[in-house]
Amino acid sequence: MQEIREALNKKAKFGEDLDLRVYGRKAKKRSRVSELSRIPHDILKSAYETGIREKERAGSFFQIDHSAMLSKVNEKFEGQVEVMTVKDALKKYPWLRDYYWKAVDVTADKYTARAELEFDDGYFFRILKGAKVTFPLQSCLFIAQRNFNQNVHNIIIAEENSKAQIITGCTLHQGVERALHIGISEFFIRKNAKLTFTMIHRWNDNADVRPRTVALVDDNATFASNYILLNPVRSLQMYPAVFCNGKNSVARLNSIIHATRNTNVDIGSKIVLNGENSRGEVVSRVIGRDSSGVIARGMLEGNVKTGKAHLECRGLLLSDNAYIHSIPELIGRKEGVDLSHEAAVGKIADKEINYLRARGLNEEEATALIVRGFLDVRIMGLPEKIEDEIRKLVDATTKEAM
Repeated sequence: MQEIREALNKKAKFGEDLDLRVYGRKAKKRSRVSELSRIPHDILKSAYETGIREKERAGSFFQIDHSAMLSKVNEKFEGQVEVMTVKDALKKYPWLRDYYWKAVDVTADKYTARAELEFDDGYFFRILKGAKVTFPLQSCLFIAQRNFNQNVHNIIIAEENSKAQIITGCTLHQGVERALHIGISEFFIRKNAKLTFTMIHRWNDNADVRPRTVALVDDNATFASNYILLNPVRSLQMYPAVFCNGKNSVARLNSIIHATRNTNVDIGSKIVLNGENSRGEVVSRVIGRDSSGVIARGMLEGNVKTGKAHLECRGLLLSDNAYIHSIPELIGRKEGVDLSHEAAVGKIADKEINYLRARGLNEEEATALIVRGFLDVRIMGLPEKIEDEIRKLVDATTKEAM
């Protein structure tokens, strides 16, 4: 415990250093509800904008500030998935201690330490052995209290031969002035399992966000992670890592960043190939406008000669006051490993604008169309219905920003 307390003074390797004393910890205690529709309407309305839905979900989790409001499984999927708070899961399953803080290092920095020492709760999703879950699971982590620091710790286990999707939305109340969200997420993808995780962030100019995510992938298993940031944020720093430890394990990390106003983002993606014939892919799309700044990091590390991975980062600048800094890194430790990358940052070509204007669009309409095409969610490989839902969110948000 002393080591964890000492880590409270440990700055993160990347991103703006925050003074944790600035944020409050007091918030209204809320009672649990039995249905998503019983969440206060103004809160639920904001949650809808991050992909939360009342129907066609296998299970739902909803947390407001430090209160877990809802953890429920759709009766159609009873016996296939479990959804509960992490605190409840730790009480119910003593074996879960073997997963708690086993992927993420609790002493990594002040944010991981804070998440443990002032733990609010979080979600536990378990996809049971052999389950093929046709509807996605969903969660929403919501901040309603002004100047609140929310600390959540999530544990996700996809057991052997299972297949599922998760959509999680993180957002806050429109009236919130200054907030800090710290989110610890530990993923365990067992043999022959496949999990697709899509996280949609919708913050505001006064929010600071510090997710800490690690996934461990076993033999013949696949982990796909999609991250979408469409709205301004005061500061965001994250560097999720996936360890392909198993034979034939696969990791795909995709991100879409639409940085506006004074948004400050330092985001990374890391894949480590440890298993024989393991594979990885990192794809990012970044738009910078207004006075925003984005540092897009990517790292591929190959520790096995049969590993193969590719990293691609494309940036589109729409303002002379914005910047995009792409930092790809490749580390090969075994002869025969195959790692590659490509990165590009540029502007919209005049010929593209002129082409669309010649077909009846004005310059603003042409730019909006190009931006929506650049932020194409098809890179995420989602099922058609979920892809349509997320595309509508992207289209609506980019339209607002034009």
